[in-house]
Amino acid sequence: MTSAAFPIAVSPPTSAHIESRRSAEETRPLSPQELDESQLLTAIRGGDEAAFTELVGRYHGALRRFARIFGATEAVAEEIVQETWLTALQGLDSFEGRSTFKAWLFGIARNHARRRTDRERRTVPFSSLAGDGEAEGPVVDSLRFQGPAANWPDHWSAAPRPWEDPERRLASLEAREHLRVAIAELPERQRAVVVLRDVEGLDSEQVCELLEISEGNQRVLLHRGRSGVRAALEGYMDA
Repeated sequence: MTSAAFPIAVSPPTSAHIESRRSAEETRPLSPQELDESQLLTAIRGGDEAAFTELVGRYHGALRRFARIFGATEAVAEEIVQETWLTALQGLDSFEGRSTFKAWLFGIARNHARRRTDRERRTVPFSSLAGDGEAEGPVVDSLRFQGPAANWPDHWSAAPRPWEDPERRLASLEAREHLRVAIAELPERQRAVVVLRDVEGLDSEQVCELLEISEGNQRVLLHRGRSGVRAALEGYMDA
C-alpha cells in the first residue's frame, strides 16, 4: 500500500507562530545598504566599518565631480576626496546636523580643493572668476526672436519644438553622454552651479554657501547654464 493512502495532516500556523516569525523579521539587523543616512552615521560613530564603506560608496563619485569644479585634475580630485573622507571621519562628532551631511561633506571637500589648487596656481574666490562671456549677450540667439518691426517684437519667431518623449530619450546611454558633454562645455561658473543643483541635488542656499555667491548670481548662472545645456541638446533631441 502506498503512502498516499495515509495523507499527512498539516496544521495551519498558529497566531503564536506568525507573531514569532514577524518578531524575528523586525529584530533582524539592517544591512548597511538598508540604513538611511542618520543610521549610517550612528553606526560609523560606533565603529562599524561596513557602514563607512557604504557611505563612501554613496558619495565618493559626487565628491570627485565636485573637486573637478575647482580645476583639479582627475588624479588630484581623487586625492582631494581621500583627504575629505579622512577629515570627515576624524571630525564626525562635530557634525551637528544643522545642514545635510552631504553639504557638510562638500564643505570639507571645498576647503581641501582650494588648498590643493593653491599649490599649482594662484586662486581667487569663485565669485570673482572671469565670466568667460557668460555675463554678456543673450542666453538664447537673438535671431530666434522677432525683430522690432515685427507684429510681436522680442517674441519667438519660431518657438522651440517640444521634445518627443524626453524621459525615454534621456534614459539612453547615448543621451547621457550628450548631456555630460553639454555640461562639461559650459563656462566654469555655470557648470559649477548646474552640477551642484541638477546633478548633486543641493538647494540654492547650499550652493551659494559652497561657492560664496549671492542668491541672485546663483539664479542667473543656473538659468544660463540650463539654457546652454538645452541649446546643446536640441540637435540630438530633435533628430
